Amino acid sequence: QVQLVESGGGLVQAGGSLRLSCAASGGIFSRYAMSWFRQAPGKERDFVAAVTWSRGDTYYKDSVKGRFTISRDNAKNTVYLQMDNLKPEDTAVYYCATRPHYCSGYGCWDQPGYNYWGQGTQVTVSS
Repeated sequence: QVQLVESGGGLVQAGGSLRLSCAASGGIFSRYAMSWFRQAPGKERDFVAAVTWSRGDTYYKDSVKGRFTISRDNAKNTVYLQMDNLKPEDTAVYYCATRPHYCSGYGCWDQPGYNYWGQGTQVTVSS
């Protein structure tokens, strides 16, 4: 059974940095892309960033462009989210998820396209 395990969350002051990791294990699975989503208190879960496994193409939510960087290590089956210049509005539970089928740009935002999800890691940014 495929498992995605996030780590690296925590409490940081505004302007600080965190690096999230998402390690995939437990079996062979079809994967086209891995993404990060987040859910802030009282809000719906939404897309943050995606990276394709083979080409390494990346896509970002506008509000994190220039501050967040998504990357992957195929050998380790791990995806990272480097978050710099964090803002209080970045406070949320961050989830990683993998999708088996093609997506590009806004097409990577749709959550039903993802078949495996991690349990989430809390990121809190204080002002």
